[in-house]
Amino acid sequence: MQCELTTVSLGKDAPLVSVVIPCLNEERTVGACIQAARASLTRLGIAGEVLVSDNGSTDRSVNMAREAGARVVHCPRLGYGHAVRFGVEQSRGQFVVMGDGDGSYDFASIDPFICRLQEGAHLVMGNRFQGGIQAGAMPWKNRYIGNPALTWLLNALFGTRIGDAHCGLRGFTRGAFDRMRLESAGMELASEMVVKAARIGLSVQEVPTVLWPDGRDRPPHLRPWRDGWRHLKLLLMFSPLHLFLLPAVVLLLAGLLLTVPLAAGPLRIGSARFDMHWMVLGVLLVLLGLQILYFGVAARCYTVWHRFPMPDRWLDILAPRVHLEHGLLIGGVLSFAGLAIDIWVLIDWVDVGFGALQRVRPALLATAMIAAGVQTVFFSFFMAIMKDKQH
Repeated sequence: MQCELTTVSLGKDAPLVSVVIPCLNEERTVGACIQAARASLTRLGIAGEVLVSDNGSTDRSVNMAREAGARVVHCPRLGYGHAVRFGVEQSRGQFVVMGDGDGSYDFASIDPFICRLQEGAHLVMGNRFQGGIQAGAMPWKNRYIGNPALTWLLNALFGTRIGDAHCGLRGFTRGAFDRMRLESAGMELASEMVVKAARIGLSVQEVPTVLWPDGRDRPPHLRPWRDGWRHLKLLLMFSPLHLFLLPAVVLLLAGLLLTVPLAAGPLRIGSARFDMHWMVLGVLLVLLGLQILYFGVAARCYTVWHRFPMPDRWLDILAPRVHLEHGLLIGGVLSFAGLAIDIWVLIDWVDVGFGALQRVRPALLATAMIAAGVQTVFFSFFMAIMKDKQH
C-alpha cells in the first residue's frame, strides 16, 4: 500500500513515523521485528525511526536491537504500560505505531495504520479476529472468553464499537497520545487507551491484523487471570455511572419500597406477609444505596473535573446551581425530622416506664432519616471542597 502522506513538520530532523517496540527479553525475535519495520518505512518512502523501549532485559535483546538498526532507550520502571509510555515519550514521530517484539505481529504490514492516521484517524487499532489468528497464536481462554468478554464490556460501558480492544499492534498520533494522558503500568494500558480515546472524542478506527505464534522460548509475559482482572478493574473504575450509580438506584428503590409502606404497619400481598423485619432490611438498603450514590456522584465529578476534563451535560447544568447550603438544608431537615420522631418515641417510652418499646416502626424510620441527613451534610462539605479545588 502506497500512501501519499501530507505532514505537519515537527522540526528539521524529526521523523514522520516512530515505530515503538516495548521489549523484555526478546532476543530471539526483536531483531526481525525491527528489520521488518524498517523495511516498511523504506518501502513507503517515509522518514521514520524504530525505537525499542527496553524494560530491563537480561538477555541480548538490547544488542540485537541496536545491531538491527533501532534506537534503544531504557525504561527505568518495570511494567508493559511503563515501557510503552516511556518509549512513546522518547520517540520523535508525528505518528506512532507500537507493537510487541515477540514476533506475533508482522511489522512489514503496518501500511494501513500509517495511512489511516494520515487520513485523519487519531487511534488505529489492529483487529486480530478480522485479520486472522493463526493456530497456536492465542490460548483458547483468551480467544473465546477473556478478550471477547472484556471487549464487549468496554463497548457497553463506553459506547465504542471496537472488535478487538486488546490487540498489541496499534497506531496513534502524537497529539492523541499527549491528550490521552495514559497512566497504566501494566497490560491494562491497552484498555485505558481505548477508553480515554472514546472519552475525549478521538477518532478510533480498526484495520485487520494477523496474529502469529510468538517466537519465544519461554512463557509469555501475559498472565490471563491477573491481567484480565486488571483490565476489568480499570473498566469499572473508569465508569462511575455503572460501578456506583446503577447499584445505588436499585438499592435505594428497593429500600424505600420496603421502608415507607411498612412504617404504617404490616402488609400482606397474597399469602406473603411483610412485617417489621422487612422494614429493618429496607432501612439497611436505603442507607447502603444512599452511601453508594454519594460515592458515585463524587467519583463522577472527580473523573470529569480532575482526570479527564471534558463536557458533561448533567454536571454543566447542576454544578453552578447546587451549592453547599442546599445540601446542608436537606441534610438538616432530614436529621431534625428524624430527631423529632425519636423524641416522640422516647416520650412514649418514658410514659410506659421504659417497658417494651411499642413504636419500633417510627424509631426505625427516624434512624434512617437521621443517618441519611448526617451523610448528606458531610457529603455536601466534601463536594464543596472538591468543587472549590476545581475552580
